[in-house]
Amino acid sequence: MTIADAEPQKLLFICSQNQWRSLTAERLFDGHPHYTARSAGTEPGARVRVSAGHLGWAGIVFVMERRHADRLRAKFAEALAGKPLIVLRIPDNYLFGDERLVALLRQRLAAHLPLL
Repeated sequence: MTIADAEPQKLLFICSQNQWRSLTAERLFDGHPHYTARSAGTEPGARVRVSAGHLGWAGIVFVMERRHADRLRAKFAEALAGKPLIVLRIPDNYLFGDERLVALLRQRLAAHLPLL
């Protein structure tokens, strides 16, 4: 089996409200042949609030800030067991689709996703 034959890798992107950073990251992978992405937020008012089901689905979990990782570990330790949890260190300074955010996401993800 070659990489082209493999199932797409499942990526989950997490920020606070799931409106700007994580949603922008998810959209980067629309139609990508090697990755499929979803996004969610950690806060009660998030557009889509992260659940154990999201974490169960994901192969790799990316968070924008360390505090997101801390919240996930505190609330969903069992669902995260054995999954890579990567902190991208992207501050909440961007709107949805901001070209600077897209460039920063691509830069930070390149080391983790070779087929980006």
